Amino acid sequence: MLNRRALLATPLLAGAWPAAWALPPKTLQFPRDAGSHNDFATEWWYLTGYANVAGQSAALGFQVTFFRSRVAATQGMQSRLAAKQLLFAHAAVTDVAGNKLWHDQRIARWSGEPAGSNPADTASASLQDTGMLLRDWSLRRQGGDLQAKVAAGDFTLNLMFKAIQPVLLQGKGGLSRKGPEEKQASYYYSLPQLQVSGSVTLQGQTRTLEAGSTAWLDHEWSQEVLHPQAQGWDWIGINLFDGSALTAFQLRDRQGGALWDGGSFRSAAGVRYAFSRGEVLFKPTRSWRSPLSKASYPVEWIVRTPADFYTVKAVIDNQELDSRGSTGAIYWEGLSEVWDSNGKLVGRGYLEMTGYAAALKL
Repeated sequence: MLNRRALLATPLLAGAWPAAWALPPKTLQFPRDAGSHNDFATEWWYLTGYANVAGQSAALGFQVTFFRSRVAATQGMQSRLAAKQLLFAHAAVTDVAGNKLWHDQRIARWSGEPAGSNPADTASASLQDTGMLLRDWSLRRQGGDLQAKVAAGDFTLNLMFKAIQPVLLQGKGGLSRKGPEEKQASYYYSLPQLQVSGSVTLQGQTRTLEAGSTAWLDHEWSQEVLHPQAQGWDWIGINLFDGSALTAFQLRDRQGGALWDGGSFRSAAGVRYAFSRGEVLFKPTRSWRSPLSKASYPVEWIVRTPADFYTVKAVIDNQELDSRGSTGAIYWEGLSEVWDSNGKLVGRGYLEMTGYAAALKL
């Protein structure tokens, strides 16, 4: 069988992995695979976290996500103005004490050329390592750590992220199945239990982060993730207090049933277990109806996994994001707390729910 590198070298297939083909297993290489994969249709870098704020009893949640989308129709264009890639970014702050979600978004075209080489570009992504730039928003590696800078309308994020655990490869060695057909898959790794420092400025008031602030990074790239019958997904990425990490997700069909499920658990000692199809079950126990979209979101779940039965609860109900100004979707994503089967608070992380306001399209 021809390998992927040989196929991409042929003129017919240069620059694109055919969407109808299943992704082959590969060994992820770092720092290269922390960078952009421009020959893939869709990619995202996703940071979520819990900010333990100095002098404040209630914490803040935060989310910074950069998306890249390859525009197939422009790949043969020679003009330096051609939008061969689109870059999007979402950012949000959950103000627990104020019971409010603040969010903002960006979108820009990118020629695909290296940063600084094309004066028409206002956005870029590094091919060598994490290095996203979208006007005044950025996510890049600085001295071994990651740094996120976001200047939004009502808030500013200036955060540093230090990895204290190795990369967590999701699925089978970093190849994560996302549907009934093999082509519905992504290359996917995580960095849980990131230590966070820096500051969050909300409506002009700057809060300095203290010890105990933690974050989670997901990075995925794919040609095709969603099955044609998929309506959306439910996903959790949870940093448990004992140092372990929990990932669980389900893709829902149009009737609300589980089309596919998966995830993983890695203990604080580094022992990893990848969940097989059918081992994860999401059961909603309470819902909240959005006054904006009229969508009803389950904001409390019981999530069954091989690791334990967990109760996942949103810290505030209204953490819906309207991204119709960039990626086009309305979805729910927010800071949540997690209890184990004994009723003990064991972790915090993020819950994401898509496809409730309308079917998700990638």
